[in-house]
Amino acid sequence: QVQLVESGGGLVQPGGSLRLSCAASGSIFSINYMGWYRQAPGKERELVASITSGGGTVYVDSVKGRFTISRDNAKNTVYLQMNSLKPEDTAVYYCKIRTVQLRIYWGQGTQVTVSS
Repeated sequence: QVQLVESGGGLVQPGGSLRLSCAASGSIFSINYMGWYRQAPGKERELVASITSGGGTVYVDSVKGRFTISRDNAKNTVYLQMNSLKPEDTAVYYCKIRTVQLRIYWGQGTQVTVSS
């Protein structure tokens, strides 16, 4: 059984910062992909940022220069540092992992609301 536990969401004013964390536990042999996705009301879920086991990163254009993804392989944890937040960043944020056995797991989601 694999569990992903997310934390760090909340309400923040425009221009503020939040740091999301996602810790994976259970029968995980090796994680080669970790990513953050988000889904706003009425919209499809989209990739925000991803990071491979080798440290390669990908960002959606709308967050480049504001968000930073990182991972701690020893803790099976992925982070998303979000700075200069905008109202359009409001969404439920989900973490996703893919193991070397090509198994995919999703977190339960954490709400991020950017509003004054």
